[in-house]
Amino acid sequence: MFFKYSSAIIIILVAFIIHSWWGTAESSSASDVKYPEGYRNWTHVKSMVLQPGHQLYEAFGGIHHIYANDKALKAMKSGAPYPDGSVIVFDLLEAQEADNAIVEGARKVLGVMEKNSRKFASTGGWGWEGFKGDTKVRVVTDPTTQCYTCHISQKDRDYVFSSFRN
Repeated sequence: MFFKYSSAIIIILVAFIIHSWWGTAESSSASDVKYPEGYRNWTHVKSMVLQPGHQLYEAFGGIHHIYANDKALKAMKSGAPYPDGSVIVFDLLEAQEADNAIVEGARKVLGVMEKNSRKFASTGGWGWEGFKGDTKVRVVTDPTTQCYTCHISQKDRDYVFSSFRN
């Protein structure tokens, strides 16, 4: 009798664990991507400025700085697929003109890509989030339509637009 009830309890526990894991994997969202504390100490990969007239200016006009953590940097340099734990940061700032120079203005958004193949399986293994200005207020409400649909054009590069320049 004891064995009969023990087996039933074990089966229920295993089913609960599988259901919990499956539910987590399926329900992952942008909110699963953490704010990248200390990203300014990571490797600065590149910068660029999108000016009026560029097709993406309305959404992404300004100064772009791209940072990569060590895992992402290694893959970026080698051209290998990005391993889980890779994080890439897109720091978007207003571009202002002052004294015949283009200078950084206020931060518009801090975009983050985080690789976790299991958690973000439905979006190529990447999770996305954006943080408003200098805050930790999340701005991505639907990472599939707001991020993945554009990044899918870079599928052959593991969904990453940036590359490392030697």
